[in-house]
Amino acid sequence: MITVKKLVKRFGLKTVLRGVDFEVQPGEFVALLGPNGAGKTTFLRILASLSRPSLGQVTVAGHQLPHEAAAVRARLGVVSHLPLLYGDLTAEENLRFYARMYGIADSQLRITEVLEMVGLENRRHDLVRTFSRGMQQRLAIGRAVLHDPEVMLFDEPYTGLDQDASAMLDEVLKTVAAKGRTVVMTSHDLARAEDLATRFDILSRGVIAASAKHEELQNSNLLSFYKEALAA
Repeated sequence: MITVKKLVKRFGLKTVLRGVDFEVQPGEFVALLGPNGAGKTTFLRILASLSRPSLGQVTVAGHQLPHEAAAVRARLGVVSHLPLLYGDLTAEENLRFYARMYGIADSQLRITEVLEMVGLENRRHDLVRTFSRGMQQRLAIGRAVLHDPEVMLFDEPYTGLDQDASAMLDEVLKTVAAKGRTVVMTSHDLARAEDLATRFDILSRGVIAASAKHEELQNSNLLSFYKEALAA
């Protein structure tokens, strides 16, 4: 579903990604872990077609980036640090706008389902600029899953969420995974990552330093695996 070969990303004289090889099969849930500055957000932005690679090949859902970015975006759901919402529209109006972009049939029913899923049904007619950071993140998650995409990218999705909203996101991610969707998530929360993901990739010094499937951690735990990968 996702194939990355020898990916390089430079910003001026600084090289952030140094020949990354990365492959995700349909239905896999990959937690992309690493310290601050490792290049996780840059990597996800490239997968989301929001940034262009300097070198290398990137294919998502059968489409090559950056040349087929429009086709990739139609099959992606993305939650990033920016909510990508319109503050002067209501929650419902924001979702209706995105539903039109994605050509969703019977969008009103789907919008109601999504608002209920993220716990914002009672705020559907309120302007988004009146929402707290956590509520905006809830709606951003709703926007990302609205068109039931095949591939989902989550960049630190728990940022700004309170305990109830975090539990809601746990259920959303589990639901997405249960539907066989392909998920890549960056996170500093190792406990949540270990509970949700089927594979763990450690990004360090611009490359994938280690990778392990969940069942391969039987004699260890994610924290130990993470520390060993960074120390290597």
